[in-house]
Formats: sequence, structure tokens, C-alpha cells
Amino acid sequence: MSGLHNNPDSAYLVTNPRTQKQYLLPKSIALHSYRLQDLRPSNGDRKNCYTVGDVWKMIITNAHATGEPGVCFIDRVNEDNPTPSLGKIHATNPCGEQPLLDYEACNLGSLNVSKFVLPDGSDLDWQNLSTAIHYAVRFLDNVIDVNYWPIPQIQQMSLGNRKIGLGIMGFADALVLLGIRYDSEKAVCFAKQLGQFLQHHAHATSSKLAEKKGCFPNWQGSIWDSDYHTPMRNAACTTIAPTGSISIIAQCSSGIEPIFSLAYKRRALDGEAFVQLHPLLEELGTAQGWMNETVKTMLMSGIDVRDIPGTPERLAEVLVTAHQIAPEWHLRIQAALQSNLDNAVSKTVNLPADATVEEVEKIFQFAFELRCKGVTVYRDSSRDKQVLSLTKMSEASEAVSLEPRSRIRVTTGKTSKFRMGCGTLFVTVNQDEKGLCEVFANLGKAGGCPSQSEATCRAISAALRSGVAPTVIIDQLAGIRCLSTAVARKTNQGVNVLSCPDAIAQALEEALGLSDIAGNHYSIKKCPDCGQILRFEAGCDICKNCGYSKCG
Repeated sequence: MSGLHNNPDSAYLVTNPRTQKQYLLPKSIALHSYRLQDLRPSNGDRKNCYTVGDVWKMIITNAHATGEPGVCFIDRVNEDNPTPSLGKIHATNPCGEQPLLDYEACNLGSLNVSKFVLPDGSDLDWQNLSTAIHYAVRFLDNVIDVNYWPIPQIQQMSLGNRKIGLGIMGFADALVLLGIRYDSEKAVCFAKQLGQFLQHHAHATSSKLAEKKGCFPNWQGSIWDSDYHTPMRNAACTTIAPTGSISIIAQCSSGIEPIFSLAYKRRALDGEAFVQLHPLLEELGTAQGWMNETVKTMLMSGIDVRDIPGTPERLAEVLVTAHQIAPEWHLRIQAALQSNLDNAVSKTVNLPADATVEEVEKIFQFAFELRCKGVTVYRDSSRDKQVLSLTKMSEASEAVSLEPRSRIRVTTGKTSKFRMGCGTLFVTVNQDEKGLCEVFANLGKAGGCPSQSEATCRAISAALRSGVAPTVIIDQLAGIRCLSTAVARKTNQGVNVLSCPDAIAQALEEALGLSDIAGNHYSIKKCPDCGQILRFEAGCDICKNCGYSKCG
């Protein structure tokens, strides 16, 4: 789109890029299948035609609903067109990071910047990075000469401009290793420094190649000729691609995106879904000795890493994920890098499922104000079969039929004793060779609600043997209150639970080693008002149950 129009009530004009003729869009046409003859000339009747505001509303509404379309600010793109004498740029490649003239092709490569962090985490090894940039530019330039061209026009344009797009991946991993939060001024400064470094050394290498092999054939009349008077082998050198597939192979975070999730469900091409930890987290946790099956289970259940015992505090503080980062910081990181790139940046701003259309509009507006060349948004779960999804969110939305595993004849476990408002409750948690498998609850004297407790325990046992993470069950039970126990707590210091379900939750925590026998819950932050588990969102501890929040 060409900028953001100041007058939303003006008629929207469609421009034919071949002839530059402009047309009106009558509201009577089918937007997905209209023909040229269905349009009105720009000087025709403007009644019942789509306005700029109408089209803008369609863009943000559909982006909110499906993640498509993204926006490309084509006037901003053409400000950096290196060969304006050959024509305007009308489009980009599908992911938006490579603006291209008609018949141009993209030739991209990315360096895993996390591999250049010094062992002590103090800085990047800038010398080795410059060497890698040098070789990568030469490699990409050579690819142009050995490539196969499907039609002569593509060959002519690609060889004429010799555009390449060297970028980075593993940016978020590098920030973690450097001890920098993604959503911070320090990260923005680092992004700008890194972009400048990449651009400088890529241009320097291309210039040296030009001296040896010659400039790109369309150099005369390009900005390198008229504005910079610099020989260049390539009309453009730098791009930041999404690196979706190659970052999986390289076991690093993609492009300049934040870490999507510390544990996530990935869907393969055949539709099969599997859960995995972010590679850097698993590597660090294993090397430092705090990663174990319990920690993995908690991560995969959506427990914040800062609420997991044993995680180094300094590391946990910088392990922010895509949905914990406010859109502003996504865009500021993008803009910091964009200011030093020849081409563009592929960037998606991740949003929670409950994000509004108005939030999407603000993101697009802010991206324009920051002089980004384009951006996309994605609201979680707004599409079926998304490639990456948060484990807890996706598990709640998928209709999966689970069958509990068979109970073995002998199980082992322990029994915890709790003082209740209506007596003493004994909760037994047993396990088999695969983990926790069943729960029993029994009141030591008459009273209470034994039928409800039995039903609760049966449901929990079936869930445990079906593979539901115990921490998910704890999340659902912790904080539930009953009147008799609430009254008893006021007069009896020995009553330290809120209800039978709350006691069962505590017994499960103890069985997992997540709380001590005195009932001090140090692994999971709980709401001081209602006892439910707190969630960390956008820098705040928030209780979804009662609305309590604490920020900072």
C-alpha cells in the first residue's frame, strides 16, 4: 500500500502497474474475482465505490481474523530502490523481505549470529563475524552465476542487478546469551549496532568484488553510480528473511523474531504434531544441570520459566517469549535493523487470541511511523493447523480423544495429611513407571462431601493416566474454596488449605517435589487474594480468576 492516506473518505484508486492507469472500485463487484472491465475509470461516478477507509478496514479486519494480509509500504520500499532508472518496485517476495523489480529473483542467506557470542557472554566476536560476512557475500554472488533460470527475462534481470540478501537468524538466542531482554532499550541499541555492522561489511565485500570481477551490469544510473560513486558487484546486499526452515535445521531462533515459546507444539507437513523445547534452553539447562523431566513437564504445561525452581535468575529474566513482548518492542527492534538494510525485514508481531482489531490497526500505524517497509501480525489460534502453537493454548483448542493407560497391579506413593473445616483429609498420590497415575482422598471422620471428593479423584486419576501434565491439573484445582474451610481458617492456624480440591493440588505439588512439607509453595506464584496460580503477561503477574495484578 502506498502510505497511509490522510482522508479515509476519499475514493480508493486501483493502479495498473503496467499502464499506470487508475480505476475506482465499485461496491457491486466481487473483490476476489473482478475483471478490468468491472472497474470504473478514475474520473467516473464515485457513488457506491470503496473508499480508502473501507479498504483499510478490510485489511485490518482480515489481518486480525487470519493473519493475512500483511502490509507493505511500497512508497517506503521505493525510497531504497537501488536502480530507479529501471522502474519502480511493485511487489516483494511472498514473505515481504525482498522487494523486487519485474522478473527479479531473490537469492538469500542468513548467518546464525548466536554462534558469534563470546563464551563469557560479554559481546559478539565481531572479527569472526566480519569474516563470515565476507565469505557469505562471495558465496551468494557465486550462486547467481551457477543458478538455473526458468525464463530468459528472469536471467537477464537477475544477472543485470545481481541482487543478494544476506541476513541473520538466531538474534533472540544471541540476546539471551548476552543477558539482554528482547523488550529493552539495550536490545534496540544492539539491533542497530548489528545492522550497521552487517551493512558495512557486506557493502565493503561487494565493492571489493566489483574491483575484481566488475560492477553489476546495471550499475550505471543506479544509486551506486549517481549518489555514492562507488563500484558495487551487487545492487543490493542485505535482507532479513524469516528463516523458518533453516533456523530449525540450525537449531536457533528464527530471523529477528523473539523466541516463540520455550516449549511448543510443532506441526509437520503430514499433520502430525509434536512438542519440543527451544533448543537453546535445553542446551543451557542440560549444561548447567537444572534441566530435568519435571522442569520439562512444567515448561510444556505453560508454567513461566521464572516460576520454576532451579532456573538461574539471570537467565530466567531474559527468557521472554513472543507473547510476553508488547507489540511496540517487536516493531522497535524491526525498525532498528531496517534503518541499516538495503532490502527489507520479514517480521511478524505475535498477538494473543483475545487481541482486538484496534490493536492490529495500531501496530500497522506504528510500523509506518517507524519507517518499516512492511509488517504482518498473527493472532494465536486464528488459523487451523498453524505450524507453531503454544502448547497449553493448542491443547485446549484441539478435540483430541485420550484414553487412560491401564493401571498396573501395584503402585507406590505417599499420603499427605491436611486439616480441613470438616475434619482431617488424607490425600494419597501414587505413581507407576510413567509417572503420577492416581489420587485418593479420604476424610478421617464423618462429614464433608466424600462423594464429590471421590469423583474429583477419579477424574484426576483418569487424566493423569491419559498423559495430562500434573501441573495442568494443579492449575485447575489450586485456589478453589469451600465455605466450611474458609470459616475454619479464621480460627484454626492448622488449616492451611482452602478446600479439598486445593488440598489435592498441594498433594500433587508435593509428589512432584514442587513444595515443601510445610506447604510453602515456592515453585508457582499464587494470587494473594484467591490462591489461583498467577500468569506472567506483558510484564505483570495477573490472576485470571479474580483480576488481581502486580506489575514491575
